[in-house]
Amino acid sequence: MRTTVGIIGAGPAGLLLARLLHNAGIDSVVLESRDRAYVEHRQRAGILEQGTVDVLRAAGAGERMDREGLRHDGIELRFDRRRHRVDFPALTGGRSVMVYAQTEVCKDLIALQLKDGGPLLFEAEALAVEDADTESPRVRFRREGVEDVLECDYVVGCDGFWGVARGAIPAELTRVFERTYPFGWLGILADVAPSHDELVYARHDRGFALLSMRSPSVSRLYLQVPEGTDAEAWGDDKIWAELERRFETADDWRLERGPITQKSVTPMRSYVHEPMRHGRLFLAGDAAHIVPPTGAKGLNLAVGDVVTFARALTYERETGSAELLDAYSATCLRRVWQAERFSYDMTTLLHRAPDATPFEDRLQLARLERLASSRAAETDLAEGYTGFPFG
Repeated sequence: MRTTVGIIGAGPAGLLLARLLHNAGIDSVVLESRDRAYVEHRQRAGILEQGTVDVLRAAGAGERMDREGLRHDGIELRFDRRRHRVDFPALTGGRSVMVYAQTEVCKDLIALQLKDGGPLLFEAEALAVEDADTESPRVRFRREGVEDVLECDYVVGCDGFWGVARGAIPAELTRVFERTYPFGWLGILADVAPSHDELVYARHDRGFALLSMRSPSVSRLYLQVPEGTDAEAWGDDKIWAELERRFETADDWRLERGPITQKSVTPMRSYVHEPMRHGRLFLAGDAAHIVPPTGAKGLNLAVGDVVTFARALTYERETGSAELLDAYSATCLRRVWQAERFSYDMTTLLHRAPDATPFEDRLQLARLERLASSRAAETDLAEGYTGFPFG
């Protein structure tokens, strides 16, 4: 089997890249180790930056998003029983974000790919990337028990942290930057209308809490918990009681309870792999970088990566110049490190470390007070949250 671009992984990054290449007249093949049902139902991110929304619309994948997604023009910060709203459009020249789950993005892109795109092979496990530093890289993969080879001009690894793509870059050429956090997020899905019409980020002495949503009738909520927590050790009543404590305000706001349909614990880490390119192998998304979810950056960073690659390859096809392809890693990493900074700042602003001192607690409150009283500080947060420019 032969193609121009071999794409490993059918998450939102790989699927969107296939769509962007299709629209540019460049052929590709997508290899995905899981079946279609798994890809369309794995719960991941739910916040799309303005740039991601614009890219999906331009790619022809925005119709259902615009119909069913929830546009949000701000977030609410809570601390010391106080509430402060950050108004995104007023601070960023009209930018906003969209609540639209990654599962729905994948469904939309899969439908488009199967309708008029190139081959999308489910249950095709990539085994190795070979000859990445030559003009003819190859992806060995297994499908239905039979090994095969995908010959390409380029390979893009959108296969996540545990995929094979990153391992094809020689260790002596790489640098890894990493931080782990001594806490995680206990996340729940609940069949109850969200108790607020925008996301609420709460800093509390007992730990962080986040009020989010998946739809007008389904709430998504999170609690900071110690690293290694077992989700099943938390009963439903205990979860709701703790959420109520951490979201408490001085006014009459109240948290609505409902049946909890899903529980899970998400570990927190920051990770960057440099470079993001080796020869004709390019890394995108979690294969190259991971951010703590506080800043809602993971999916959006992956989108930035594949937009950068698609633009660079289109430019090479139109001009004969590999200038943008050669700059891929440096271009992406500038945006990646800004997102890492933003996510780190949000995480340390709102989470209480297990060994936090009274001095550090007061510093957190001082930072939040600054956000609530300074338009400049608010603007920095709003610009980061709604997204850094692509490329």
